[in-house]
Amino acid sequence: MKELFKKILFKKLSKTNIVIGRVTPKEKVASLIKKLHPYQFGNGLIRIGPNRDGGYLVPDDLKDIEACFSPGVDTMSEFELGCLNKGMKIYLADNSVTKVNLNISPDKYHFIKKHVGCTNNSDFTTLDQWVNSSNLNNDSDLLLQMDIEGGEYAVLINVSDALMKRFRILVIEFHSLEKLWNPEFFHFAEMVFNKILQTHSCVHIHPNNCYENDFRLGIEIPKIAEFTFIRSDRLKSHNYETQFPHELDRNNHEKYKPVVLPKNWYKSS
Repeated sequence: MKELFKKILFKKLSKTNIVIGRVTPKEKVASLIKKLHPYQFGNGLIRIGPNRDGGYLVPDDLKDIEACFSPGVDTMSEFELGCLNKGMKIYLADNSVTKVNLNISPDKYHFIKKHVGCTNNSDFTTLDQWVNSSNLNNDSDLLLQMDIEGGEYAVLINVSDALMKRFRILVIEFHSLEKLWNPEFFHFAEMVFNKILQTHSCVHIHPNNCYENDFRLGIEIPKIAEFTFIRSDRLKSHNYETQFPHELDRNNHEKYKPVVLPKNWYKSS
């Protein structure tokens, strides 16, 4: 009963912008968000996939990307099909399904019935192991699109620096971002984002509108958001993007109201 009371109290206080207990210092949260402010990409962004959940904005810089790796297949593979149509080989992984929802010949894609994680066994594979076993050119550029319901942090912290540099584009849905106020979660998430930012630059953020944004201590945070990164050597300028949402952004779910990227997540004009 006492623990239930604490949970209810914390939920009510969070809505009133009051936080009790150990929390990440506001300055640290704001500093991490500032590091993730999206840059403009000179060639612009295009949308791959449907005009709903499963469609993502990527830099218009896809020439000579050899393959798209997509952990977390579920029932939608329209993004991967779009990558195939743009000349990429497509690799899919998901231990929760027995086959891919693609109405194309099986010889046009590669599927493994495993989750992608931070170990290798009968149910899991690491991203490095998966890519290394895929018979691709050792120095070709790749694209990673990942939506694995919170498992993205463990996958990314485990990826080798050499493989990170091969991904020209990263499209990742990050979950539980409101937990940045939890010091332990913040420490882990900050390590993951800092690892990405060693080699890549953020060029787009789109909140998933299945949840409303979290607001406390004067900082607004989308609970789930799709991030697009480009390898920094492909970035032509360091001007920040100032307009959100992008004209190609679409709601993930029509039954929920739209959620826009808070202004503290980008350089508003």
